[in-house]
Amino acid sequence: MSVYAEERRADRAADAEQRRIDAAAAEARRVEREKAADERAARLNQQRQEGRARARAERLRVRAERRSARGAALTPGNVYRKGTLALVTASALGSLPAQVLHFVSISPMLLPLPLAIEGAAWVMAAGVAYADERHLPGWVRWSLRLLVLAAAGFAASINYTYGLHLPGLSAPDRQAAGIGLAAVTLLGPVLFEIRQWVTTLSADTNSPEERARRRHDRLRRRQHRTIAQLADRFVSAAPFGQLDFETAFAHAWEIETGTDTPGMTPRLHERAARSAAALAHAQRAVIDPAPPRRRIGTLFRRPPVALPTPTPNQDESAETYVNRSTADLGVSAPAPITPAPAPAALPAAPAVSLVKSTDRVQVGAVAAESTRPRRATGRVPESARSSRPNRTADELLTEARKATKKWSDRELTAEGIRKAVHTSPAKARVLRDTLRAERAAAREASKKAAQAAGTGEAAA
Repeated sequence: MSVYAEERRADRAADAEQRRIDAAAAEARRVEREKAADERAARLNQQRQEGRARARAERLRVRAERRSARGAALTPGNVYRKGTLALVTASALGSLPAQVLHFVSISPMLLPLPLAIEGAAWVMAAGVAYADERHLPGWVRWSLRLLVLAAAGFAASINYTYGLHLPGLSAPDRQAAGIGLAAVTLLGPVLFEIRQWVTTLSADTNSPEERARRRHDRLRRRQHRTIAQLADRFVSAAPFGQLDFETAFAHAWEIETGTDTPGMTPRLHERAARSAAALAHAQRAVIDPAPPRRRIGTLFRRPPVALPTPTPNQDESAETYVNRSTADLGVSAPAPITPAPAPAALPAAPAVSLVKSTDRVQVGAVAAESTRPRRATGRVPESARSSRPNRTADELLTEARKATKKWSDRELTAEGIRKAVHTSPAKARVLRDTLRAERAAAREASKKAAQAAGTGEAAA
């Protein structure tokens, strides 16, 4: 009995557990179905929103295209061109029936005549447009314009006569009708010709670069007429298309002025050379200012001169402005650095007046009669002579090496060496060339040593 009860309880517990498992599985399936339904609804809602957004974007695009099309169609140029064509069509429709009625009233066989007259005017107007397009000569265009004016004028006279003879109208009304028909007959060709003229001008001057180019060409031909004519001759002499005007103009400029720099002439080169010389003189004046000018009264007196004893170093102490200004010449003096033998004696300088004597200047006479004693001239005593010993070429070169040891190649000039070692410009140039040659030889030796070291390392 107890075993059966235990089995019954176990079966009921198993059934309850199975029901619980089934209920949990059913609940899970329900949740999955609800989740799938929610996801499907969300996808549909998103698709609807995307569709509405695409439709809205498409509508906005269409509106923008229509707006841009209206803006492009309503530009001043399009309005002018299309409006002119509309007015020309209205003019033709207003003038042609009157001509047809006028000629048909005379004879039905004259019906093609108004069509020929009106058509001749419009064909000649189209011929003007074609001539502008093909860039034909001006006389062709004006001939076509005269034909247009003749045909339109004849048609206007016919319409004016027809308007004056309209039945059932008063005299002022007939006069107004004739004038109106004549005006509308002339209006169409005139408006068409003005439209073609404006279109041609706008096509020619539409590009700012093209306008600037034409202005430049006109200005160049006006300011350099001779050179432009010579360039035209070169272009016409060469085969077609092989020589452009710019190359011919540059060649003509070089022939006329002697220089290949555009705009430069011999006179401008001369002005540039004078300006460069003035600038160099001003810079030298700042570096080495000139001695102060003496008063006028002292021009007639001979300045005291103490002639030094001729020594081998005389060329070192005689430094003049001319020597200083020519110390940096690119060509060295061929003379060796060894000083030349000094002359035995220097003659006394003659007394020369620095100012040309005239009858109006009386200051010179007063200064000449002065009782101020003059210094004796002639040989200078041994005590007044320079005691500086003579330097040999090797000594000068040694001093120059020491003074220019830290100088760069750009600073190594004859003027700088002359001021550093206090020697003459000629010897300074020789020292400059010698030092430059030594530096070049040292650089070449270091370069060869570096190449040899690199070759040894590569072999190792």
